[in-house]
Amino acid sequence: MTMTHRLRGLGRLTVAAFALAAPSALFAADADAAEVNLYSARKEELIRPMLDIFTKETGIEVNVLTAKADQLVERIKAEGENSPADVLLTVDAGNLVRAKEAGILDTVESEDLTSHIPAHFRDEENQWFGLSQRARVIFYAEDRVDPAELSTYEALADEKWNDRICIRSSGNIYNQSLMASLISHHGQEKAAEWAEGMVENMARKPQGGDRDQIKAVAAGECDIAVTNTYYVVGMLQSSDENELAAAEAVNVFYPNQDSTGAHVNISGGGVVKGAPNRDEAVTLLEWLASETAQEMYAEVNGEYPVRPGVEWSEILQAWGTFKADDLPMSTLGELNAEAVKTFDQAGWR
Repeated sequence: MTMTHRLRGLGRLTVAAFALAAPSALFAADADAAEVNLYSARKEELIRPMLDIFTKETGIEVNVLTAKADQLVERIKAEGENSPADVLLTVDAGNLVRAKEAGILDTVESEDLTSHIPAHFRDEENQWFGLSQRARVIFYAEDRVDPAELSTYEALADEKWNDRICIRSSGNIYNQSLMASLISHHGQEKAAEWAEGMVENMARKPQGGDRDQIKAVAAGECDIAVTNTYYVVGMLQSSDENELAAAEAVNVFYPNQDSTGAHVNISGGGVVKGAPNRDEAVTLLEWLASETAQEMYAEVNGEYPVRPGVEWSEILQAWGTFKADDLPMSTLGELNAEAVKTFDQAGWR
């Protein structure tokens, strides 16, 4: 049983309570203790094992509030100078770019962060930093799809895949970033043609999360799904027999290996402007980029490290190495509005 499994069921402040709480009530500060206040769009059970080790190694206590990324950004804006937030942690480059555009992040000068995190995984002004990466790739039914039939994201729009594809809605930030990458590589017109072809090839209306797409493939509703790798890793490590069986019914395919590379995205974070515990906030970000934390991102969360040279988990290693798209993560956020518009024009709901 993994640490993640053992931590399931831990209580956390609900979004409703979070929205109502006054800043002074969010954290019970101890004037004599070093601490850092983390606003996280990541589930606490996914990051708490790392945070506990961080506290053990540094003596800095980590107070965590969880909510959706947009709610956290709006909360920080509303709190203004009274915000207790030190670090914002979220998923997807699009959300990190939005946070920067909202003016809530501060520039961080840290040799640790800039030397260990490749340039395309961080903001050019060092206001946010990627801390883990995930690939959004193809998973296919082993009994119905020959991997030789697969090649690129673009080829999924071919009519041979009619009524055979499962994928999430256009409102999903992961799909928006995938679309942004296609716009960057091919232009809006060709990306729109791809989206139209994908809509034609969907086996059902977009619904559910990434795990639901895998379950649909296993149930025979579709033959291929586009999902983030770490969801499938989580299913393979699940104590739920149905999830495990669904994950074992599919195999992975990394698209675009002869061209741009497989689409990758990040989770990441930044120091909040006016952070009351700024030094501790920088220390936390630097620690999350350390070898220890990067190994835990791989082992506990099933994500790929952003720090070069850190070993992948056994499942990720078994899936094999692949060429990843090295598009700057900031591009995904900058093209987000155009991606959403392109989806709407194609009728992708």
